Amino acid sequence: MFGAHVGPDPAVGGVTGVLMEFVQGRSSVLFATLAGLSLAIISGGPQPLTGGPWRRAARRIAVRGGILLLFGTALTMTGTTVAVILAYYGVFFLLALPFSRLRAPALALIAATTAIAGPLLSFVVRRALDRSGWGQLITSLDPVEAIGGEGILRLLFTGSYPAATWLPVVFAGMAAGRLDLAAPAARIRLAIVGPALTVVGYGGSWSAMWLFGVTEPGGGKEPKDSGVVPTGDPAELLGSSAHSGTPFEIAGSAGVAITVLVCALVLTDKLSWPRLWRPVTAVGAMSLTAYTGHVVAIAVLGLSGTQGEPPAVLLGFIAGAVVFALAWSRFFRRGPLEFLLHKATNPRSS
Repeated sequence: MFGAHVGPDPAVGGVTGVLMEFVQGRSSVLFATLAGLSLAIISGGPQPLTGGPWRRAARRIAVRGGILLLFGTALTMTGTTVAVILAYYGVFFLLALPFSRLRAPALALIAATTAIAGPLLSFVVRRALDRSGWGQLITSLDPVEAIGGEGILRLLFTGSYPAATWLPVVFAGMAAGRLDLAAPAARIRLAIVGPALTVVGYGGSWSAMWLFGVTEPGGGKEPKDSGVVPTGDPAELLGSSAHSGTPFEIAGSAGVAITVLVCALVLTDKLSWPRLWRPVTAVGAMSLTAYTGHVVAIAVLGLSGTQGEPPAVLLGFIAGAVVFALAWSRFFRRGPLEFLLHKATNPRSS
């Protein structure tokens, strides 16, 4: 996330350029995958909750989604240059909630189906809106847009992280969360699925574009309308550039996210040195605070919120997040914003 917002420009080349190109788009997809994973954990983990326990979990998820939607909207209203994901995150929670009683196979099937259907729906809807002018009319009448937030049309179809093309990644995370991630069999399964999806996504896109003689807009770089499916030539749906929202991009980036997840699980088991992972887990335990803090810091420092900063800026953001998280976690169990979110969803807890 820091690399995507305050890292060097990938055009610098070398190892740094490759790393900065790698994080583009994939860090936010990993974010969405973990949204699905956390939703699955809240709703029972490997054994989905039913009856009263599920209804209580569903209320927690709904409240959490609503708070993130409001908080993300407020953060967007500040005029930040960062494409804030939190409002979308809240929408993901709310839209995925009805599926939270399903098991891993059903969720995986839904993820695969929506990875194809979502981009096609987005293509058709956005093309119709663009040609008819209804898109501008709906946006102009949306009260959230009027106050500087992102309205329903952007949250579902035209924004940076629209639900139409990002819900498949959330469902993939939910499917992973329905597995017993401590079991070797589950990890082996993910270790196969992740790289396979990566190859199918990026390799399949390259093969299809070569076969049909299609050139990806922007030379495979992030499209101008980040987050939305291109609506010019239908052949552009064969592309896989970051944030393009095509079926191939969804499959490839989801594969990377699953691979990162399983690698993290294996590494923390094989290298069971708590002090080694402490800086990472401390920041991970307060990801909402870290995310919000970095958006505020970008505004205060007058940064662009996109790649192109010196390496020292990226290292400074990483060091600042780690130092704050380590210091805070010495005295408190949760980060400041995580504590408030926990109290809102669990008002009777201490």
